[in-house]
Amino acid sequence: MHLTMLLDMAADGFGDRRVVGTTDAAITAGELRQRAWNGARVLREREASALVYLATNGSAFPVAMFSAAYAGVPLVPLNYRLGTAQLSDLLSRHPKSLVIAGPGAHDVVDAAGLSRISAAEWLQLTAGDPDEAVPDLDLDSPAVIIYTSGTTSAPKGVLLRHQNLVSYVIGTVEYMSADEDDVALVCVPPYHIAAVANCVTNLYAGRRTVVLDHFDAADWLATVRTEQVTNALVVPTMLARIVEHCTSGEHSGDKGVASLRTLAYGGAPMPARIIEQALDMWPEVGFVNAYGLTETSSTVAVLGPEDHRAAQASSDPAIRARLGSAGRVIPTVDLAILDAQGNELPTGTVGRICLRGEQVSAEYAGIGRAVDENGYFDTRDEGYVDEEGFLFIGGRVDDTIIRGGENIAPAEIEAVLMADPSVGDVAVIGVPDDEWGQRIEAVVVPVPGGSVDPEALRTLVRSKLRGSKTPDRIHVLAELPRTETGKLIRRQVRGLLPALSAGSRLTRR
Repeated sequence: MHLTMLLDMAADGFGDRRVVGTTDAAITAGELRQRAWNGARVLREREASALVYLATNGSAFPVAMFSAAYAGVPLVPLNYRLGTAQLSDLLSRHPKSLVIAGPGAHDVVDAAGLSRISAAEWLQLTAGDPDEAVPDLDLDSPAVIIYTSGTTSAPKGVLLRHQNLVSYVIGTVEYMSADEDDVALVCVPPYHIAAVANCVTNLYAGRRTVVLDHFDAADWLATVRTEQVTNALVVPTMLARIVEHCTSGEHSGDKGVASLRTLAYGGAPMPARIIEQALDMWPEVGFVNAYGLTETSSTVAVLGPEDHRAAQASSDPAIRARLGSAGRVIPTVDLAILDAQGNELPTGTVGRICLRGEQVSAEYAGIGRAVDENGYFDTRDEGYVDEEGFLFIGGRVDDTIIRGGENIAPAEIEAVLMADPSVGDVAVIGVPDDEWGQRIEAVVVPVPGGSVDPEALRTLVRSKLRGSKTPDRIHVLAELPRTETGKLIRRQVRGLLPALSAGSRLTRR
């Protein structure tokens, strides 16, 4: 299976349907294929070994993805917000590539000795009727190389082959299932797996995709209304800002989204308070929590709209808790909860979340596939499955705090702190300690215009959990370092702690 098959099916099945761009500048499925053929010709003429995308998301992105696929070279979307040294390193891994570069990336691309064009120039180059046939396709070549966010370590290049992406699409989306007027709004940057996944799934469904490349709650609401958006994708921090915009201050009451039917979220843990507010605010909208990784070609578990409503309405604590779950694993993926020795754990027991299936790449550039003898990929996320098959994510294995021999998941403490209405964001970190091995420290961000009481928060944690899980210190900051998709950058938080602790009195339990 090859990625271009999805575009061929779209162009042949509904070639006149608009699938990319705003109402006044949309590209049809047929035009997208023509542009991709032209883009493949450009890449072949320039003998490019890869097509690097170093610009904001937009109509040039899907053209780039399918152009690279037809040309038999990988698309490599890079984070345009990275520093010069990091970008230089990543560009050096792709010599002879052609780079679609935004204005801020010109110097670093030129210094790397690579050819570059702008997104606008790319769209101009790919316009018009193609003048040559598409060559034979390499079915086993990488389709996309996405570099991990590097929140805990240096970025690694994840290889997503054509069969991984196509397996994901066919396993989760019904061909031409969208109405002709359906519109998807995507707010994630092009170097995130969700951008790649939404590009191909919406195309296969026949849904037009509109991109908001710089998120703002007011702009998001305006775009939903102007473009009559039916399906949208956000990360938790975005939904929090939308809820805040709609429920507080001068914009209170400005919450109408009549066209919106489905709102998907993922990429980071969703605070219970935020999703509950959103469900109350938009009861007619179907909320979907999607859990997945770059290495799994996006979504592997889904908490659907009816799951959300059933959990919200239930008085049973076990059912209501499912609002904080990742839902059930999709049928085409196998899930196993394993211990550190690779033994499968029983229902309800916390262990490592491991996955396998055709959409699971688990392959890194220069390293190879990272799977065990049974083909399972260790996500390095901890979690468990309840009796009804709902998957609960407990945080990263690497983040586990070991205090006095006890393994403590930061996510458990963070959830308690986030439940307090004064807290807008939080990070819990393990810090080296001579007596306990590690002590627990938390950094909290007050809600806009508010304040927090660190001692009251420590009391809250002790009342909900126990003394050994109560932070020794709680620091207050204006904001926490997060990626554009909402992932907490724990190594940066850890780096802030020495300065925050200087002059701060250590409070022992």
